[in-house]
Amino acid sequence: MTFEIISVGTELLLGSILNTNAQYLSRALSELGFDVYYTTAVGDNSGRLRAALEAASKRADAVITTGGLGPTEDDLTKETIAEFCNLRCVMDEKSLRRIEERFSSGHMYMPKSNMKQAELPEGCIILENDNGTAPGAVVESGGKIFIMLPGPPSEMKPMFESKVKPYLRKFSSGVIRSKTVKVFGLGESAVDEMLGDLIKSSKNPSVAPYAKPGQVELRITAKADTDDKARAMIEPVYKKICEILGDKVYGTGIDNSLEKTAVEALIKRGLSVTCAESCTGGMVAQKITSVPGASECFLGGVVTYSNSEKMRLLGVRAETLERYGAVSEQTALEMSAGARAAAGADIAVSTTGIAGPGGGTDEKPVGLVYVSVCSESCHKAIKLNLTGGRDAVRERASLHALDLIRREAT
Repeated sequence: MTFEIISVGTELLLGSILNTNAQYLSRALSELGFDVYYTTAVGDNSGRLRAALEAASKRADAVITTGGLGPTEDDLTKETIAEFCNLRCVMDEKSLRRIEERFSSGHMYMPKSNMKQAELPEGCIILENDNGTAPGAVVESGGKIFIMLPGPPSEMKPMFESKVKPYLRKFSSGVIRSKTVKVFGLGESAVDEMLGDLIKSSKNPSVAPYAKPGQVELRITAKADTDDKARAMIEPVYKKICEILGDKVYGTGIDNSLEKTAVEALIKRGLSVTCAESCTGGMVAQKITSVPGASECFLGGVVTYSNSEKMRLLGVRAETLERYGAVSEQTALEMSAGARAAAGADIAVSTTGIAGPGGGTDEKPVGLVYVSVCSESCHKAIKLNLTGGRDAVRERASLHALDLIRREAT
């Protein structure tokens, strides 16, 4: 069974909001064993939406729309789909009462325009909205299925999970499961070369690399009759990838990150960490503290942008700065050692570099960064020649600092 997703809303075309609904639905449908070959975004225009429906109904067995279920005149999804299926929109009294109760429970006045949200295609399956006023609907017509969901993700996702998933399971002939493998320290081409035939010959499970800023993700995907069988097919492939890439693999899961992995490793071993940052300007600390529970391991950090602050707060020697410069291996080493001593931390990292766009020389070009780690058993600095704009250089330098923490804490 194939699906097409149509995201309705002029704000999507203007770039005012990200289309996270299509991303979520594509993943959720894949996990249920359905194929999604096309996604479309269309503005709040009945004619263009109808054209999108005509194209989608020729290409797919089922169409899911998000958005256009609101109370205003430009919310036209239900009406357009009803017309497309030669149906009338009729008032559903139960849905109307739910909308009225939602307003009254919040002690709010209900505009008459909200009554429009209770007008639904006749004969449809009504999807109650537990998080908003707009009910969804399922229309089965002409051998096709049209599923209408609200636009706000806070309403769309719960409705899909609680109402649509149970409806769709009767059509599913299997399951598709994926495992995301996170890799840091290797580019996409290097990963592709190292894994070689494992990627090229993979069918079921398949292995596909995806380049991310500063890192690579590998998606292992298997299709099977049951969830257990699919996961069992994935596991040996995952183990093989780990054997080949070694400690370049730092974790699994779509929502995993270097900072999350580093913090979890620190907490597991009961270690503390601090950071001293120059070119990254606090990005390392920000990433660490974005992880829930980071207070168990993160003592604090400093941003020492000027040479005087490097000397005053971290004890970097004037002769080091004069001889080697602020952007140097020696300065990075003294920064991490000084930060560790000042905070009394088990591990400290430091960053110093030239993020650009100006400030570079032939000897020290833009993108030159030194990242250092200092612990009881290790004190080293790595030299990086990073590419991209200022933000990209700072982001990648921060990731390298987190990777050093991860390795020391593991």
